[in-house]
Amino acid sequence: MNKEGSFMPLVLIMGLSIIIVSFWDKIPYLKSSVDFILNPSAGWLLNWNATLGMFLIVFVISFLTILVQKYATDQKTLRELRNEQKIMQEEMKKVRNDPEKFMELQKKQMESVQHTFTKTLKLNTRPLLFTGVPFILLFRWFNDYFIANPINFLGFLPWFWFYLIFTLIFSAILRKAMNVV
Repeated sequence: MNKEGSFMPLVLIMGLSIIIVSFWDKIPYLKSSVDFILNPSAGWLLNWNATLGMFLIVFVISFLTILVQKYATDQKTLRELRNEQKIMQEEMKKVRNDPEKFMELQKKQMESVQHTFTKTLKLNTRPLLFTGVPFILLFRWFNDYFIANPINFLGFLPWFWFYLIFTLIFSAILRKAMNVV
């Protein structure tokens, strides 16, 4: 694999995820293995105190995800790409009163945005190798757990929305604290 990566890992992880979801209830070993790992840990936390347990689980998942992103991506290159975009935006602000120069820079920026997007996407697919399948297994386990134990967090949030909202909050805080792009 070259430094930029490729989209093949993303395709493989998506394919494996579809297989896992499709065979979750059909292959008892798959489900029982995940239950064996998560029931004594995450299940215990949720049974102890659903809201605090879920906060802890979401925080740990967010922390591990950010840790993987920090060390499985080329942070230096991602920062350089971000800085290139900022410089381009500043240049466009300077010439916004000159339509000819502005159009020239806008064309250059469009080409740059496409290149930057593709390169950033390729750089950010590598962490999926480490997190994709575990997340699918965790979500399937969460789904089974919360079907058997229906809980509304904070009195009104289903587990998925609680997970999503607090993952976004914790991830933003942890990205800032750990200096992850």
